[in-house]
Amino acid sequence: MTAKKRAGAVGAVAGVLAVGAAAGLAAERYAVGRARLRPDPEAREPFFSLAADRVRQVVCDDGVRLHVEEVGPDRADGPTVVFAHGYTQELAVWHYQRQAFSADNPGKLVFYDQRSHGRSGRSTPDRSTIDQLGRDLLAVLDACAPDGPVVLVGHSMGGMTIMALADQHPELFGTRITGVALLSTSTGKLAQAAFGLPSAVVPVTSRVLPLLTRGMRRRPQVFERGRRLGTDLAFLLSRSWAFGAKDVSPALVEFVEKMTASTPVDVIAEFYETFVDHDKLEALRVLDAVPTLVLCGTKDKLTPIEHSRVMAEAVPTAQLVEVEGAGHMVQLERAPLVTLHLRALLRRAESSVARTA
Repeated sequence: MTAKKRAGAVGAVAGVLAVGAAAGLAAERYAVGRARLRPDPEAREPFFSLAADRVRQVVCDDGVRLHVEEVGPDRADGPTVVFAHGYTQELAVWHYQRQAFSADNPGKLVFYDQRSHGRSGRSTPDRSTIDQLGRDLLAVLDACAPDGPVVLVGHSMGGMTIMALADQHPELFGTRITGVALLSTSTGKLAQAAFGLPSAVVPVTSRVLPLLTRGMRRRPQVFERGRRLGTDLAFLLSRSWAFGAKDVSPALVEFVEKMTASTPVDVIAEFYETFVDHDKLEALRVLDAVPTLVLCGTKDKLTPIEHSRVMAEAVPTAQLVEVEGAGHMVQLERAPLVTLHLRALLRRAESSVARTA
C-alpha cells in the first residue's frame, strides 16, 4: 500500500471513529436530556443543606481533622447513632435518614465526613486505608459519644469502617456499642466483583484498574479535565452503578454524581488498594453480641447481594434484608424502607440494653 493510500485509510478510520464518537455523544445527551425533563418529585429536595445543631472537628491519631455534624440534644436519653458514609460520598448521603430521625429523634445523631472526603482534612496516601478509617471512627466515638450506648450505621466503605473497628476493638461490641447496621457493604474479595459487567471481563478489569489508578495518582490533572468533559456520561454511569431502577429520580442521580465529582481523582486512586486488600470476615464474629442489620439491594453492582449473604451467615443473629430491585445507594433509592429497618434496629438495641441493665 502506498503512503497516499495508507494516509487515506487512516483518515477514513479516523472519520468513522469521529462519526461514531459524535453519534455516541449525541445519543448520550439525548438519553440524559429525556431523563432530566420528566417530572421529578425529588427536584426541590434540599440536598447538601440540612442544618446541624452542632458542627465540630475531630482530630484523628495522625492529625487529620474530620468534619462532624451533630443533630439532637448533646446529652440524650436514647442512644447516640453514628453514621459512616461510603467511598466518594460524604455525610450528606444520609439526607433522608437525617430528616426522618430529626423529626422524632431517638437520641443524638452524629454524621461525619471520612478522611479526604467532603469537608474533612486530606489524608496521606499511606493512611488511605480501611484500617485507618476504623481508628478514625474510634476518634469520633471518643469525642462525640464518650458515654452511653452507641448504634453504628455504615454504608459501603462506612460498613467496612465498622468492621475495621470490630477487628481492632472487639471489646466495644456488646458493651459500648449496642447495635450495628451494615448497608450495601462487603467483608472482602472486591477485586473479584464484576461491577455489573460480564463475568468474562473481570480478569481484564482486575489487571487494568490498578494501572488506571496509578495513572490517576501520577497525573490527576489529566483525569480531572477528562472527568469535567464527560458530565452526561457521568450521569449515566451514576444511574447505572448506583441505582437499580431505570426510572430513578434524576435529582437523586445528580446528587450522587455531584458527591463523586467533588472527590479528587487522586483520592479515588489512593483508596483503591485498600479495597483490594480488605478482608474482615473474621472480625464479623463479634457482631453476634449485638443486634445487627445487614441490608443490600438485589441489583447492587458494587457490593453484590452475595456479599451480604456471606456476612449474614457469619453473624447468625443478624437480620438480613434483601431489597428487591434496589442498587448500591439503597438508603436514597428506598429511603423509607431503609429508615423503617433502622428504626426497628434501634428498638432491638434499646431492648437489648434494657435486658442487660
